[in-house]
Amino acid sequence: MNKVKIGIVGCGVISGIYLENCLKFKLLEVAAIADIDLSRARSRAEEYGIPKACSVEELLGDPDIELVLNLTIPAAHAEISLAALEAGKHVYSEKPLAISTEDGRRILELAQRKGLKVGVAPDTVLGGGIQTCRKLIDDGWIGQPVAATAFMMSSGPERWHPNPDFLYDVGGGPMFDMGPYYLSAFITLLGPIQRLTGSAAISYPERTITSEARYGQKIPVLTPTHIAGVIDFTSGAIGTLVTSFDIKGGSQVPRIEIYGSHGTLSVPDPNTFGGPVKIRLAGKDSEWMEIPLTHALTDNSRGIGLLDMAYAIRLGYSHRANGDLAYQVLEAMHGIHIASREGRHYAMEGKCERPDPLPVNIGTMEENWFC
Repeated sequence: MNKVKIGIVGCGVISGIYLENCLKFKLLEVAAIADIDLSRARSRAEEYGIPKACSVEELLGDPDIELVLNLTIPAAHAEISLAALEAGKHVYSEKPLAISTEDGRRILELAQRKGLKVGVAPDTVLGGGIQTCRKLIDDGWIGQPVAATAFMMSSGPERWHPNPDFLYDVGGGPMFDMGPYYLSAFITLLGPIQRLTGSAAISYPERTITSEARYGQKIPVLTPTHIAGVIDFTSGAIGTLVTSFDIKGGSQVPRIEIYGSHGTLSVPDPNTFGGPVKIRLAGKDSEWMEIPLTHALTDNSRGIGLLDMAYAIRLGYSHRANGDLAYQVLEAMHGIHIASREGRHYAMEGKCERPDPLPVNIGTMEENWFC
């Protein structure tokens, strides 16, 4: 099978783990890397042995590059993804698909017109932890899922992030920063969303940076920092999702739990690839049991969604971390904010399918991971 040559745009911190993993994948060949700051691209190319560091324009004009990995900041996702598609290249982007739903639709419509594929992180849903949960649900361990809860509770990134300003700007906040992990997990486990509602608030209009580099500087808050959503899935299950940068002193709520007619499933942190996975079945004497993971890929495996997409390009199937799922995640995040502002339920317009599960016991052979 011919290798898929990829070009990476964006040399921020997250590019390191993508490069580390992509260089291990047999089907992928990293042909070039680009950044608006050419010196950063050169530094990454030298560090990882990439043959070419260049401008974004040169990378997009390279006829040998078949797939662009878009690791730019969220505000640039749509611009770079659209440019890659216009250049006739498939594109896989870090989350989210775009900042606005309008740009998200433009990306999917252009890809459809040109017969190209779109993929979007997070691919943590392909890790051993969430795939084990998917198998438990599909095999009927907890019966019919009827409800779910998810909580992403923190005191905010200003205490550790060197430049947290963008996380308090429009398109930031806890929902747009971390919501894609939780919503992607929900859709992977329970299927697509039908409608939702919620409440959102800016609890504190200003934040003070306490990380070392900019200690004491003030940040205006321009986006909600505590969001509580209620989600109706097409399957009939009802979900609750709370994301917050306003929790002082910590929280003991679970990351994700799925409640079924026969028991409860405890899902691991959706920002990781591993476990633990726990289950408690109905019955007065039942205890929580930790379930051995049925799937591999439990380390930091960012890039496996890109690899799945590359195999889909070669073999013609529908990859899992796809554009339709990413658009539903983007629309859901906006929908909760819209519902809060307008005091109503928001009916979803975008459609997606529940992605296929990964094979069990896929072992170490890359070509067996996805097909």
